[in-house]
Parts: sequence; C-alpha cells; structure tokens
Amino acid sequence: MRPVYLAETIRAAEAPLLEALPGVLMQRAATALASVLLRELRAVRGAVYGARVLLVVGSGNNGGDALYAGARLSGRGVRVAAWRTSQRVHESAWAAFRAAGGRELDAVGAVAGLSAVDLVVDGVLGIGGRAGLREPVALFARACVDAGVPVVAVDLPSGLAADSPALVERVETRASLVERVETRVSTSSTGGGGVSHFAAARTVTFGGLKFCQVLQPAASGCGVVEVVDIGLDLPEPDLRCWEPSDVAAAWPWPGVTSDKYSRGVVGLDTGSDAYPGAAVLSTLGAVQAGAGMVRFAGAAGAAGLVGRAAPNVVFGAGRVQARVLGSGWGDRADGAAVVERALAEGIPLVLDADALRFLPATALGEQVLLTPHAGELAKLLGIDRAAVASDPICAVRRAAKWFGATVLLKGATQYVCGPDGGVSIAVPGPHWTAQAGSGDVLAGICGTLLAAGLPPAKAALAGASIQALTAAAAPGPYPPQQLVVERLPGVIAGLRPPLPG
Repeated sequence: MRPVYLAETIRAAEAPLLEALPGVLMQRAATALASVLLRELRAVRGAVYGARVLLVVGSGNNGGDALYAGARLSGRGVRVAAWRTSQRVHESAWAAFRAAGGRELDAVGAVAGLSAVDLVVDGVLGIGGRAGLREPVALFARACVDAGVPVVAVDLPSGLAADSPALVERVETRASLVERVETRVSTSSTGGGGVSHFAAARTVTFGGLKFCQVLQPAASGCGVVEVVDIGLDLPEPDLRCWEPSDVAAAWPWPGVTSDKYSRGVVGLDTGSDAYPGAAVLSTLGAVQAGAGMVRFAGAAGAAGLVGRAAPNVVFGAGRVQARVLGSGWGDRADGAAVVERALAEGIPLVLDADALRFLPATALGEQVLLTPHAGELAKLLGIDRAAVASDPICAVRRAAKWFGATVLLKGATQYVCGPDGGVSIAVPGPHWTAQAGSGDVLAGICGTLLAAGLPPAKAALAGASIQALTAAAAPGPYPPQQLVVERLPGVIAGLRPPLPG
C-alpha cells in the first residue's frame, strides 16, 4: 500500500528537523529536484548543456527549492531564468540563484520567452496553497498548456489544494499587468481553456504523497509523481492506496482441499423486468470472479437471460454465504421487506443501487457493504452531490459511521471506509470504466469475495481494484460484459505467479 498524508501531518514531521537542522531539508529537496530536472532535460532534448529552464517562484519554501535547484542547473551549463510571482522570495535561495548566473524575468518576459523554453519549473505555491490561481499566474499556466512546454511541479502543482481532490477556478486580477500578459498570450495561444492550476508532466514531492496526488480529478494535474525521501519521521498514514500486490495478497486463492462450498456460495437478487441486464452483469461479475456457486433469486423476467449467459448458475432459494441485492431493481414494491430479511440473516451482504433506498434507520452491522456512487451517497446523507465531490473522504466516513457499515464510494477514485473511520482507495483504472453496467459487475464481484470470507472493506477494495486492473489491461471502450467475460479471470490469475512444478 502507498501511504498518503495530510498537509498538517507533513508539517508536523518537518517541524523538528527545521528547528534542529535549519536549511538542511531545503538543500535535500533542491538536490533531488535538480537531479530530476537534469533527467527530464535529457529526455526532452537529449542533452543538458545549453538547455533553457524557466523557474516560476513564489515567496515560500517551494520557490526556495526551485531556486537552489536552478543554481545547480546553471553549474551544469543550463541557461536558467526565474520569474518572481510575488514581491517576496526566499532570500538566500535567490542570492544563490543570482550568484550562479540566473536571470530574472517579469511576467511579460516569462510568457514571451515560453517558445524557447525546454522546461518550466513550478515553485509558486506549496502545501499551504488554496485551490485555484490568481492572475497573471493563471494566464501563464494556460500558456504553458498551449505552448506544450512540460512543467515539473515542486511538491505539488500550484493551484491544487494539498488535501483536496477538487479543482477550483479562483481568479484575482491585477488589471494592468494582466492586460499586458493577455496580449502576449493571445498572440501565440488559445488561452488554455479553464486551467486553474499548473498541469504538470511530473511532480517531485517531498516526504510523502499528498491527497491531491492520488485523488481525482486533482491527481490528473500532477502527472507522474516522484516521492523524495528527505528524512521525515512520518506517522501512520492518513490514507492508504491499494496496489496490485495488495490485491494479490487479499485474493481468496483456492487450495487443494477447496470445493464449491468452501470457495463460497453467493446469492443474487438483482435485476427486474425493466432492467434485466443488471441481473446478467451482476451474475457474470460473481461467476467470473471465481465464486464456488452462484444462486440467482432475482426477477423471473431476467432468469432466462442469466441462464443463457451463465449456465452454471443455480436458480431458486438455498443456503448462501453472502448476498447481493439491489442492482437494477427499479421501483420494487417489496424492496424494504427484502432488505430487512437479508439483514436479519446476519450474513455478509452487498446493498447496491436501488436497495440503498430501503435502508432502515438502525445500524446495519459490520458485515454489510454499501456501494453507492456520489449521487446515491448524497441522497443517503441528505446533502448535495457537490458536497460529496468536494470532500468525498468526509462523506464516506460520515456514511460509514451513520449506517454502521462499510461504504464503497464508486467513481474515478473509489473510496472504502469501514465503521472504524479508516479510509483506503482502490487501485485506479482508466476513465473508460465510467459506463452503465460497471457498478452491477462490481456488486457481483464483491459478493463473491464476501462469500469467500473476505471482510467487507477488503472485499470492496479487492473488487474495485480488480475491475480497474481488468479495464487497464484492455484500454478502450470495451463494455463491462466483455471485460468481465473475456478478461477478468485472466487478470485474476495473473496476479499470482504460477506455483513451481
């Protein structure tokens, strides 16, 4: 798992070193940053000597990191210039930069010289910055996009908030300067759309990953993220990101004594006459994820389709180790009674889609997994969808505590929180997976993992992650039924190397 930290956690870890070893952390960061920049220059133009780099620096330590790194680049024959975006700047770093031969540009000169620059280094804001950029920095960020100049961000791209996945447009103008910069931008670019942050090709971050570097949509602005160890003594992470190795470790691999019952029997009550496809997709998710047996007890109108798609499915009532309810139910008159009976059984349970409309007011129990998307979670909590999007971690924690269950919030980033409040995110997948039916498949996969004995949080993380890994193995607009039938078993098998002999 990759550990991820809040800004306050990073600051607390930095504090004793900043006091005991003043200036040392900045030199460590600058040395690592310079090394990355040299590597990037070799990749961009094949050589370092004679390359052109533009530093865009603010008043904080990120600007200092960039300036010290720029001084090191000057010593390697790189022509380095800097635009100071504020009146104040890290004084000793600026002195070192100037002593190494670095040139100063104003905003107009920075934009005017973009076409000749090989690399831009963003050192404007740090982990204390808010989302959005003020002008004229926002104009310059848009100009970088239009000019196709790669940006390397120091710690995080300026315009992103360290602890948030949100992208915010926040513009404060300085009229006369903005007009002059806009004139330069308009003669050579289209204005870069609605960019409100630097769009980095690479981010060099110090100490540990920040939330904005792993949570979408902010993570899409960070490019490739490199974590540099600068000697911080970090505590337990504030967030954990699953990796493929975690999926392999959690997956319920069958052994020599396994049979269909020990591998898990999962019961599905999904689909309806109006939405029979949900029954097929959830069933295929359960079957192809490796269930020992699948019992289908959903809509009669969907049973024929299910049988043709998966002839190994058993129909009717019977003993199961887990259930999946709700996918494609639509307006079901007996929904509340079905959910109540399933909860009374006390066995692991996935409540998806329309079943979420029938949750009782009492705590559901630690064996229950809820799988809402952002709109459904907003309805459950009685808040706007925008509130979920702006702070999904708070929303998923609130829901897990409120319902006394594990919650999987589906989306571009998939969050899992148990009643204990600990949040992890699943392995990310390509954007192609955002299509109808993906949630039905995921519900079936999670049901299989619950039936095999995984606790709800692990089942949710493993299920969401394996679906993402399957989509990543076949990028493109493959429909969920094709991915799950043709690809899912092979991706699962590939998680684990074959046993010797």
